[in-house]
Amino acid sequence: MSRLTKYISRQYHWWKQRLTQIRDTPHAIAGGVAIGLVFGFTPLFGFKTLIAVLLAWIFRCSKLSAALAVTLHDILLPIWPVILRWQFQVGFLIISRPHRLPPKFSPKHFHYENLFSWKSLHIIWPTFIGSIVIATPVALVMYFLVLEIVTRAQARKARVAPPGQPGNARE
Repeated sequence: MSRLTKYISRQYHWWKQRLTQIRDTPHAIAGGVAIGLVFGFTPLFGFKTLIAVLLAWIFRCSKLSAALAVTLHDILLPIWPVILRWQFQVGFLIISRPHRLPPKFSPKHFHYENLFSWKSLHIIWPTFIGSIVIATPVALVMYFLVLEIVTRAQARKARVAPPGQPGNARE
């Protein structure tokens, strides 16, 4: 078993354990994960967790699972520039009229002093649109996957709970 496979397996079991320990309905936990994943993909650095938790609260989903799902994107940190570029390309393709791919981008066109100016909106807006387009199918798949995992885990806990304990399905 390679080191990468072991790492992915450890991460999967760690996240699965955390999600199944949350005391909420499977729908609320899965909804929180989906909301967190959508905002984890966005380029709203510093506001992702806050917005995800706020939307989870509005839609009555698990705020904790939303925060965990936003944090899940920290695993992708080494390849994050590539993901941001894909999001920009998809967003630019959707926004541009007529539809076309963005021009080639090189680091010499990027200046840090323009990062926090209004000029940077021509980069952030397409990236945001692209992130929503890319994150939506991922969030939908993860919603149903997490729903199944949490439903099975809660059913297993209910079967093994001693009589008289909360969560016992036989009462």
